[in-house]
Amino acid sequence: MPAIDTTPVADSGSLAANVAGFGLFGLAARFGQLGIQKRPLLSNPVGHAISVGVFGFVGYWAYQWDQRAADLIADKREQIAERRKAQLARIGAQTSEQ
Repeated sequence: MPAIDTTPVADSGSLAANVAGFGLFGLAARFGQLGIQKRPLLSNPVGHAISVGVFGFVGYWAYQWDQRAADLIADKREQIAERRKAQLARIGAQTSEQ
């Protein structure tokens, strides 16, 4: 039986890219909100900063969640590989006794 690869999943991107991407999405959402209300897009820049900050924090949280999930999956794969190895050893011991 071939060995199971237990290397962690490749990184899905950098933290800065994730925060910036979510922040830009927040800015686009703010512009969409102002467009629906037919208000000037560049009015109240504090609202833009709050929107970018909140969405940027969501991007940070999503990145941390993704990293934690990748670690948990790698640990679980390692546990499964160890169980399979132990099971194969038990089966091998049983067949050698017969």
